[in-house]
Amino acid sequence: MLISASRRTDIPKYYSDWLINRIKEGYVDVRNPMYTAQVSRYSLSPKIVDGIVFWTKDPAPMLKKLDAFSEYSYYFQFSLTPYGKDIERNLPDKNELINTFKELSSKIGSERVNWRYDPILLNDKYSLEYQINAFLEMATKLKGYTKKVTISFIDEYNFGGRSIYTSLQTREITLTQQNLLAEKISEIAHENGMSVDTCAEKIDLQKYGIKHARCVDSRIFEKLNNCKLSRLKTRYEELPKDTSQRKECLCVDSIDVGWPNTCLNGCKYCYATSSQAELEQNIKKYNLNSSLLCSVIDPQKDKLTDHRGRGDERDRSFKFVNNPQQLSFDI
Repeated sequence: MLISASRRTDIPKYYSDWLINRIKEGYVDVRNPMYTAQVSRYSLSPKIVDGIVFWTKDPAPMLKKLDAFSEYSYYFQFSLTPYGKDIERNLPDKNELINTFKELSSKIGSERVNWRYDPILLNDKYSLEYQINAFLEMATKLKGYTKKVTISFIDEYNFGGRSIYTSLQTREITLTQQNLLAEKISEIAHENGMSVDTCAEKIDLQKYGIKHARCVDSRIFEKLNNCKLSRLKTRYEELPKDTSQRKECLCVDSIDVGWPNTCLNGCKYCYATSSQAELEQNIKKYNLNSSLLCSVIDPQKDKLTDHRGRGDERDRSFKFVNNPQQLSFDI
């Protein structure tokens, strides 16, 4: 089983102590975002969890706690973008974040810290030229500290009548602009020892050496653990795509332990924070010792399904040990 921590919120920045407590307890509970009274319980035993993907914009609060995850394979998706507090209200200065990125990479290795330069947006302040120059500056500073950068182009979302495009004073990036950005970003990235891929994008940019990303990627854990991860016990079969994600998303199935409207980073483009009022309510519910993030189980309303030990395909994957020389695929 793979754990995503989390697309929905910044667990390394705000909730790493909660996750460490869940590891000590050996399990975590997760609400179904579509049917919130449905709660699933999953084992966090290192024998069951084959890997953890951490998503963050600032893992500084977690850097001194990494030993708590020593029994797990893990890597970070570290989002580092060129925007100011007009768009990312509560994030530290970019130079501070770059130093945090370098510190994390030095601790765990550059192959376990993927840089996310996403989403890319264009408006009067953040022009195409600005994006290229900002990427060049960041890539130069991060040279040697990561092996891959993932990009995406801003998409329109509407939450309760709130348009992301309107909020950011931006618009859809044209195919011509996407190609220009991709060509320059690829050139700069490769000069700094990085490959490039795109997150959940339809556009084919292979002519620039850019692939489609698999952000929750079982192949990384297979390399880290010298094994193959299979959804079947008796023979190898690749872990399935996460069908809850968009069609263009190539991530494999995982259990996301976060919860929407709990992130305090204040990013205007965030699809997981749709209501300031709900965010404030959820923060008040945060309990370090709860099995749920920013919530508690209500025995009168909630239906709990315990997946531990059931062997269902969401709870288990199976390891096939490999000859190290066989693990030569390109990621």
